[in-house]
Amino acid sequence: MTLAIRLCVCIRSQYDAAHMPGKPSVMSDSGNILMTMTNTQEPQNTNTSGALAVAKAAAGLKLYDTASHAVSSFTPIKPGQVGIYVCGATVQSSPHIGHIRAAVAFDVVRRWFERLGYKVTFVRNVTDIDDKILDKAAAAGQQWWERAYIYEREFTEAYSKLGVEPPTYEPRATGHMIDMIDLIKKIIDNGHAYVVRDADGNPTGNVYFDVASWPHYGELTHQKQTAVSDAASEVTDAMGPSVDNAGNDKYNPVDPADMSPDKHDPRDFALWKAPKDSDPLDARWNTPFGTGRPGWHIECSAMSMKYLGESFDFHGGGSDLIFPHHENEIAQSEGCTGVHPFVRYWLHNGFITVNEEKMSKSLGNFFTVADILEHFEPETLRFFILSTHYRSPLDFSDERLKEARRSLARLKTAQDNLKELAQLISGGPTETSKALYAKLEELRSGFMEAMSDDFNTALAISFMFELAKEINIYHQHISTGSEKPDGKLVENMEKLFAEFCGIIGVLETSAQPAAEKDASLEDKLIETVVSLRQEARAAKNYAQADALRNALTGLGIVLEDTPQGVRWKKQ
Repeated sequence: MTLAIRLCVCIRSQYDAAHMPGKPSVMSDSGNILMTMTNTQEPQNTNTSGALAVAKAAAGLKLYDTASHAVSSFTPIKPGQVGIYVCGATVQSSPHIGHIRAAVAFDVVRRWFERLGYKVTFVRNVTDIDDKILDKAAAAGQQWWERAYIYEREFTEAYSKLGVEPPTYEPRATGHMIDMIDLIKKIIDNGHAYVVRDADGNPTGNVYFDVASWPHYGELTHQKQTAVSDAASEVTDAMGPSVDNAGNDKYNPVDPADMSPDKHDPRDFALWKAPKDSDPLDARWNTPFGTGRPGWHIECSAMSMKYLGESFDFHGGGSDLIFPHHENEIAQSEGCTGVHPFVRYWLHNGFITVNEEKMSKSLGNFFTVADILEHFEPETLRFFILSTHYRSPLDFSDERLKEARRSLARLKTAQDNLKELAQLISGGPTETSKALYAKLEELRSGFMEAMSDDFNTALAISFMFELAKEINIYHQHISTGSEKPDGKLVENMEKLFAEFCGIIGVLETSAQPAAEKDASLEDKLIETVVSLRQEARAAKNYAQADALRNALTGLGIVLEDTPQGVRWKKQ
């Protein structure tokens, strides 16, 4: 018998003993009795200010678009819906903190849109065929697809540990070869790509996008050269690759296929490339333009348009992908469909730095997620990442992670204090609690305005600490005085704290929905029994009060009588 059912039996038995002495206790209508008790004791929250704050935040949402270098209001392509595509991992080796920053940043973007009431379709791809995967697999004596799958699972595990919600779709490049080939055919037919042929006129397997045929090329990086950009974007532009710096770019080395003398123009880039002699036979696909495999950029165009359509709301990724990857995506996608814009808003997270140098595998100064999690909790790492605005550089250090751990512990203390307040028998509103209702709405509005100002988690988190401060002060006030907590206020505090945590993705309850429902019902039933005991004591019916206490003890519930009221806890 579950604890909830046993509590129901306890409640009905005591009800029968008090109101129908001499008659056996029955459970036939206990559900109705229980519902009546619960409804009379639970504060009814009719406050609609939370919904109004959400509506205001949705209407005022503004974000920074990389293409325009400007902050603009958000308007979805389809009312009530948001389509987001984020470049996922090339699964060549273990994930490092740079990968995870992007995943966490766009996880919060997704959570915020869902909180605003949008239906979000979130797509994050897996690049499981690539030169580096092939080369590293060969060096390690592995099959290329074996290596890709091993590290894909590592990424999935890292996402899960960091609280990154699974995407709506997570397509693999190898599962979309037909889509890529069809897309390339259309680009060729539209006159924006060319097939390289050998001396006999046979296709070699190399296909290049003809940049000279596309007058809009460069619109992502140079669309508004005179636009005024903020400090974060200036740093990103200075550190990252650009259309003017594609040669010896240490952050984004050029694909060897793009160095071919067969190109008509140095800016042309590979859509499809002939296999290297070392490429395994199962890493080659036959096409009308020769045997080979996809270039780096074409896969994201194929997969994003398959799941989100020819034009969608958001495309995200790290700042190092702005050029050439995302610039090339625009050209080949619009060159295929003729639809403009391919993407309505471009979002790019800032670099992770170590001693102000961008963290990357190529520079050898990166830290894997597994390395970091040997010393710090996953929530600490997530909180560290979100304590800085997503577009700003984030400098990595042990000290900053320790600071994030201490900050998170402060929030956890407030959460624990809330749980203690919730276990006390509640009283009505007081002068102290009345003033706090307005403060909660002020904090909610501040948090929502911060999140709707280009997803400013750093500022939003400051409102979490303000809320934690108010919780701790109120907890101290109740603990040291004779006043009982305002039950409705505590409930509102709990809901607001949980709402903030759910958006930032820390200190969330991990129970399954059914388990959460059972736990909530159990707590309410325990409160009901405790209230019955208090009523019995007030009526000087000490025998019934003792019987209720003993019944709770038998169910593993320990009561503690304090000057502030009764506290209970499960053994």
